Amino acid sequence: MKLLDAVVAGIAGTAAMTAFLYLLSYATHRVMKVIRILGTMLLNRTHPDGSLSELTGTKVAGTIAHYAVGIFFAVIYLALWSSGVGAPTASWGLLFGLAHGLVAMVIWYFFFMLHPRPPLITLKSYLTTLIFAHIIYGFIMTYTFYLLLKPAYSFWW
Repeated sequence: MKLLDAVVAGIAGTAAMTAFLYLLSYATHRVMKVIRILGTMLLNRTHPDGSLSELTGTKVAGTIAHYAVGIFFAVIYLALWSSGVGAPTASWGLLFGLAHGLVAMVIWYFFFMLHPRPPLITLKSYLTTLIFAHIIYGFIMTYTFYLLLKPAYSFWW
């Protein structure tokens, strides 16, 4: 049951993180649309001018990959909690989100450096924003897991 809870929580956290990045992209007019960036890079569909692919297949691939990674990290969080590292609380969710964001920033950096045709985006602001997006992921994923688990302690300590 806990594994299914982690899957649901991973989906919720990934949805919150994605919504944050899309809203930020809309508000700032910067390219932060993680699903399109990921799909474009995975399928090597960067346009000659460096822009992202608009193809439906690119969005589908990016969505599947992004949510699969979100679920994977939710299972990692569950494994950490089950081994005695932290608990599904607000503070641990924020801390795990920060650590997760730093790991994601490094992975994305190397993905851009090693990709044969990465899209032209402002990488520094994108990577920095990813840290905050993962903090949101960690908080929402942990809160969702907490709600599903219904433990005898408060989420907010």
